[in-house]
Amino acid sequence: MKLLSHPLVSDTAPDSLPGLDLPAMVGAAGWRRLPAAVQRRFSHAQHDAVYAGDLTLYCSPIGRVFAWASALLGGPLTAARGNTPARVRVHGDGRGGVVWERHLALAGHDKVVRSTKLADARGRLVERTDGGLSMALDVFEHDGALVFESRSYFLALAGRRLPIPRVLTPGTCRVEHHDLGAGRFRFVLSMVHPWWGTTFRQSGVFHDPEEIR
Repeated sequence: MKLLSHPLVSDTAPDSLPGLDLPAMVGAAGWRRLPAAVQRRFSHAQHDAVYAGDLTLYCSPIGRVFAWASALLGGPLTAARGNTPARVRVHGDGRGGVVWERHLALAGHDKVVRSTKLADARGRLVERTDGGLSMALDVFEHDGALVFESRSYFLALAGRRLPIPRVLTPGTCRVEHHDLGAGRFRFVLSMVHPWWGTTFRQSGVFHDPEEIR
């Protein structure tokens, strides 16, 4: 399989690459349609925050296979099912990207799911785990929600991208951020495989400490 010569932000000099600018990626019209609270949480000057809430987790039998395989690449997926308390820490990575660190209180242990959203050398949105498993993403507004949707998956290796065939991924990943007002928002994640249907789904309500002080 041929390697694509698209360097990632983390594999090149930080000073020569763009920072993460989600308002520009969404576009002016779409950004204006988002609630002010969503704009603040995802603005170009995004600051550190911790959100607490509860998640309902679903993983299909095929999803379990993908969760096991992902453990070799930083463990971004979980085979857990049911309800669990969750805490999300958001902070800059010091190189223009934003780290989303999810702490799940699963039975018997805490699982940390960590990924970084960043702009690649061409200014396009990428999300990458510490183990190199990555997604190229579209980001847009839909019915007042901020939506992230995967276009493709790849491994980041030595500054290059190794594409992963679609059938070998857990499916198209879609993440929605819905503001509920009063300092609350709903997070919804789904992964839908072209053959196996929904492999993962997570949904929960979180509290924004900036709005409930």
